[in-house]
Amino acid sequence: MRAVIHRAEEGLLALILGVMTTLTFVQVVLRYVFNTGFLWALEANFYLFAWLVLIGLAYGVRERAHIGVDAAVRLFSPPTRRILGLVVVALALLYGALMMYGSVAYIDRLMIIDIEAEDIPVKRWILSLCLPIGFALLLIRLLQMAWRIWTGVSPGYELADEAAEVIKDVAGDHRSDATTVSR
Repeated sequence: MRAVIHRAEEGLLALILGVMTTLTFVQVVLRYVFNTGFLWALEANFYLFAWLVLIGLAYGVRERAHIGVDAAVRLFSPPTRRILGLVVVALALLYGALMMYGSVAYIDRLMIIDIEAEDIPVKRWILSLCLPIGFALLLIRLLQMAWRIWTGVSPGYELADEAAEVIKDVAGDHRSDATTVSR
């Protein structure tokens, strides 16, 4: 089930990015070749981008793809790193909870005033559902990370380590070169 959810999340992100790219390309061709265009294209891309960013935020936590500076944290012992990781996740959960609260209040107000988007004939609250959905996904991912830290599966808050990845890639390339030479 987890793999299905992960693939659906990745598929949705790819679909949104593909639609945005296609819509932008078509809009550019229509504008510069035919001197026309879709009135609603810019606003559609605006909302699609919001969905992409907010779902991508949670996806980045899941994939440990967010970057950060952890040079000082690495100086501490592993137990201290775990405690610091839990503190960081708690602060991120607080941020996510505040944003979730604010986004639910925002959607509630949009439902009360019952207006449509400027150029798209859809209620604005429907288009803005990316806010509570995105922050709910973020909270779920952060809780999963907190559990991994708490149970000792993870040594602390998990960030992308680009330097380590490059070193691993370079070391892998040298091994493949050595294998090719020895054959």
